[in-house]
Amino acid sequence: MTTPTSPTAVDPDLVGPGLEDEALAALKDLTGRADARFHAGQLEAIEALVAGHRRALVVQRTGWGKSAVYFLAALLQRRRGSGPALIVSPLLALMRDQVAAAARAGVRAEAINSANPTQWGEIERRLAEDSVDVLLVSPERLVNPRFRDEQLPRLIERCGLLVIDEAHCISDWGHDFRPDYRRLRDLVASLPAGVPVLATTATANGRVVDDVAEQLGHGGEDVLTLRGPLTRDSLRLGCLALPDDRARLEYLVARLDAFEGSGIIYTLTVSAAEDLAQLLDRPGRRVRAYTGRTDAEERAELEQALKDNEVKALAATSALGMGFDKPDLGFVIHLGAPSSPVAYYQQVGRAGRATASADVLLLPGHEDRRIWEYFATASMPSEQSARAVLGALEASAAPLSTPALEARVDVKRSALELLLKVLAVDGAVEAVRGGWVSTGAAWSYDAERYANVARTRREEQEAMLAYEHLGPHDDPGCRMVFLARQLDDTTAEPCGRCDLCTGPWFPAAGGLGRGADEQGGSVDEVDRLLARVGVPVEPRAQWPQGLDRLHVVDEGGRTPRGRIPEGERAESGRALARLSDLGWGQRLRELLATDAEGNRVDGTVPSDLGRRIVEVLAQWDWAERPRAVVAVPSVTRPGLVASMAHGIAAVGRLEDLGTLDLAPGSGPLRPGGNSAFRVADLWERFAVGPELARGLEALDGAPVLLVDDEIGTRWTMTVAARLLRRAGSGPVLPLVLALEG
Repeated sequence: MTTPTSPTAVDPDLVGPGLEDEALAALKDLTGRADARFHAGQLEAIEALVAGHRRALVVQRTGWGKSAVYFLAALLQRRRGSGPALIVSPLLALMRDQVAAAARAGVRAEAINSANPTQWGEIERRLAEDSVDVLLVSPERLVNPRFRDEQLPRLIERCGLLVIDEAHCISDWGHDFRPDYRRLRDLVASLPAGVPVLATTATANGRVVDDVAEQLGHGGEDVLTLRGPLTRDSLRLGCLALPDDRARLEYLVARLDAFEGSGIIYTLTVSAAEDLAQLLDRPGRRVRAYTGRTDAEERAELEQALKDNEVKALAATSALGMGFDKPDLGFVIHLGAPSSPVAYYQQVGRAGRATASADVLLLPGHEDRRIWEYFATASMPSEQSARAVLGALEASAAPLSTPALEARVDVKRSALELLLKVLAVDGAVEAVRGGWVSTGAAWSYDAERYANVARTRREEQEAMLAYEHLGPHDDPGCRMVFLARQLDDTTAEPCGRCDLCTGPWFPAAGGLGRGADEQGGSVDEVDRLLARVGVPVEPRAQWPQGLDRLHVVDEGGRTPRGRIPEGERAESGRALARLSDLGWGQRLRELLATDAEGNRVDGTVPSDLGRRIVEVLAQWDWAERPRAVVAVPSVTRPGLVASMAHGIAAVGRLEDLGTLDLAPGSGPLRPGGNSAFRVADLWERFAVGPELARGLEALDGAPVLLVDDEIGTRWTMTVAARLLRRAGSGPVLPLVLALEG
């Protein structure tokens, strides 16, 4: 049961002058300021936890001071003889900042996460000595068999306070849903009576608040909800729709320094972040990339560089999000829109936390919707996949590791790991030493729940588009009010600062010319970035595990294992561009699009792309020039692949050896799936016919180009290259139009 309240509504019996004075003194220690005072609602939340031992949900805007509430409550609980607080926190960046903030208040905090495994033993020793006040863990750590079996029971027994940070992740409806957060419902239920529980978030609408509060109140406990206004007076919001990638990039090249201070430029893909950082970085104005490919040590360095204003901006994906705390962050720019206003609010909330003004500008892109759809479908588990995983685990006498499961179910590694977490939260599987086992518990696919999630995500996408097209005469006619309403905050008033309230405040677009920009660079750099072609495609070097279970055998009856022999391996290849690239990525997405029924559209290579393919060939630093072209047989785009092979042969004066033979009855390859099943599907799909064999033999070991329309898993090129090499070909150089990703 939930008890919604205003930030100042609290049981007066919980308020005591002694506790208030003690909490205020601790707040001054935390902030280092003698004039520190509580924000409206902070003291009420602390009193509810420490004096009332209640379960509370705090929904307050970014910068309000939610971390101060739980650190002070943890400290006060410790002074009253309670055990350490357990804080479930989603990101390493957040943990680093939380540990540092705790130390300032005299709170002894430690974190157990994937970045500090060498320190786990020492931390466990300190926990046993009761010299830790706060332990921060990720939700995924709760699944770890050793932590779950050895540490968690002792922590629960002694826990003085449980904190669930970024609690919107508990909810299926939350914009950052993580399955392991859902198991916190059971963790809350396992706590001894009287242990206070605090959940905090800045990004939850009414539906998510109700969902989270219901899970906190599992077992009939009353939940106090403290919700404040979510508008941010310091943020100046704007949206600038530009016609294409060139215009957006030229705008940033010319106008970035017009934004005060240092900030974050968000992109939707890794490649866009890396390209943007390369484009904008220059002596005296550093811009660096921060993505899911950035290793943990470099992430920490980049975060600190931004905090110290040693960089103008980080070009970042959503990997830099919850938990990064730079109070004076001057601006947030989006090159492409997030898929929901709630996610957008969360990201722009990084700016202006302790400054009077910060600028927030959205530069939407034509490719945004396609990227949204990709990520939305990739995160939704299917009933067929779930049944296959459960069947494989039930049939096994021993635990199965993730690689072992991949040989039994046709699910990609990332999707399989997510699915296992969902099934574990549902109680159908369990992580143990050595892998995963079935619990034997009855399980049913909640189709209604996933249909509701899918529908909600579509509605959020439409709301994001509505934000982009909002006009000053629309209702509400204010961007901040629009975002607040998306979070079900009905108290918002027009901000008087955004581009709808006051007119465009951001630097004007256009008029850049082709000469030097305002920073002494040149917008010709944009031309070079957008015109750049030729993405390396590294070959597969190892066969996947589990091919024996799929009855994959070579000509000698042996299953391929381990490293692919050098003489049967493809060489490093090239793609004209990635589908996610700025510039030619858009052109390739149009060429390789599907029709209204989802069928791939065939055709021939347009002349503009043909010229770019020639550029890729001219720039290729191969050891020996190829002498022939072989095409991969295509079921869905035979005309496109054939025209590409014929054109290359004609322009490069290479021998056109035709295509590999296609096994009778071959249809389109199944989408998705993991490496083992993809190799099994491909193993007998192709063959080297007599005419092609004679052509290869005549080349006397010279290299050949192997041509296809696009590369995803790289297994098609791997299997096809092996066949060509075993038929007497020289080095095989893959060449495709598009690289997925």
